[in-house]
Amino acid sequence: AVMLLAGLAVVLALVLWAWGRRLGGAGSGGARRGPWGLVLRHWLALRVLGRAAGWQRRHLEQASKDVRRSQEHLLLRLQGGAGAAEPGTGAGHRAPAGRASRAGEIHRLVSGCPGSVSISLSLPAQGPVLYLDVLRRVFPEALRPRGTARFSWARGCSLPAAAWPLPTLYCAPEEAGAVPSRAAALYVQLLFALRERALRALEAGLVSELYDALGVLRAGWQGLAQDLASGRLSPRLELPEGTRRRAECARGWDGVARRLWPRLQVVVAAEPSGEQLYGEALRESECRGLPFYCPFYGAAGALLGVNLWPEQPDSRYLLCPGWAFCEFLPAGPGAEGPPETVLLADVQEGQEYELVLTAQAGLSRCRVGEVLKVAEFHNQCPVVGPVRRLSQTLSVRGEGVPEERFYQSLRRAVAMWPGARLVDYVCAESSLLGASSGACAPHYQVFVELRGVRDLSEAQRYKLDQCLQEDFPVYKTFRLKGSIGPVRLHLVAAGAFRELRDAAGPLGPMARVLRESRPLHFIQSRVVS
Repeated sequence: AVMLLAGLAVVLALVLWAWGRRLGGAGSGGARRGPWGLVLRHWLALRVLGRAAGWQRRHLEQASKDVRRSQEHLLLRLQGGAGAAEPGTGAGHRAPAGRASRAGEIHRLVSGCPGSVSISLSLPAQGPVLYLDVLRRVFPEALRPRGTARFSWARGCSLPAAAWPLPTLYCAPEEAGAVPSRAAALYVQLLFALRERALRALEAGLVSELYDALGVLRAGWQGLAQDLASGRLSPRLELPEGTRRRAECARGWDGVARRLWPRLQVVVAAEPSGEQLYGEALRESECRGLPFYCPFYGAAGALLGVNLWPEQPDSRYLLCPGWAFCEFLPAGPGAEGPPETVLLADVQEGQEYELVLTAQAGLSRCRVGEVLKVAEFHNQCPVVGPVRRLSQTLSVRGEGVPEERFYQSLRRAVAMWPGARLVDYVCAESSLLGASSGACAPHYQVFVELRGVRDLSEAQRYKLDQCLQEDFPVYKTFRLKGSIGPVRLHLVAAGAFRELRDAAGPLGPMARVLRESRPLHFIQSRVVS
């Protein structure tokens, strides 16, 4: 019942928004012609969503106190069971016959789980409502109308924003994210952002999108200035005429975000495994001094958790027991023997687990390839942090070099190259190259974009192989035996990885280990040394 009321509140907020839109006119131009209409619909939507957030927080608090019952109820709902009452809605509530046995059956039958099943769900209304509540509590100025600039792109359509129930929050129209190319979309969204001097928040679907958008500013501010002065966009972008708008620009790199938007309070962006490099670069340069907040955790297209603690430097997510049925396979050191799942109510603090997900009708039991670490508990609900993606493990002889630890080894090697700064990288196992890899032993192909150096000597390139041997004893053993060949390191042209992301489209977090020949051939074509 509480979830239904929250959903009705979101619907009411959208109705009020549409009604207020009639007062203020359509589009961003209408907002300027009728500012009172914009302010009115924003104020009304905030009031309704504030009430919905209170309901949702109370419901989440109640569900987190009896995680097992909440998960059992969800499981029955996913199976299409009828007559299941909301967890905790009555003191005399009893589990229907067979519920425990169904949960036990799921608990035992891990071996039948498919390897990578795609689950496609719409974003639950509860997530954005909780996100807006967190912003109101920690960054209240971030809820100013037209105070958020969003950078995101989906080929031929628009992805839902984190705060989609409150569209008046954004300074650019939704159509700005649906232009023909990713590069053009980020350019247009940047122009809309630049004309709003009073921005409070920057938002991106992935931190790499914000990284690339501010990279446009770094690389092409002269073109931006010309477009802003003329009031028209460059014809090179091949944009529909209706997307051309006037804006203003400022110069600078380190701390540029705060200089462009002096009232900026927060950067809202997902920073999953594989995207940390971009977050680190933004914190050191363009977004220096700004807090970063990732509101949601999701996997395989399902929303699973929410970050209720934006003040914390490391993102942590409360796994909401009513959003998806979660099981866990022990994945930390010492995890041996046949796989046996652990339920949400039974995980242990400090342990690492591989996520097994059921989030739609029918028991999919999808091993999504995400490893999580339980940081603490909120009541009975685990609070987790992503650790690594199993699909991004390098292994040519079974050595198993995890994504995050390879990144640390690469950073150590880069620190030994005077003047070099790592911009981006990807890896590939030599088997993906086929005969073109030569007759040598299996090895890693590593492609890096560097700033500050034009070339590396063979001795400098070998530093990466030395770091891997020092950090991974199993890898060193194979190297000494000759079963694994030395790393082959290639330098690519500036902007190669941004071009790769533009060509790939909205496919999720950056892959650090390439598994398909097409992106590998693309990055090979950009090798300069």
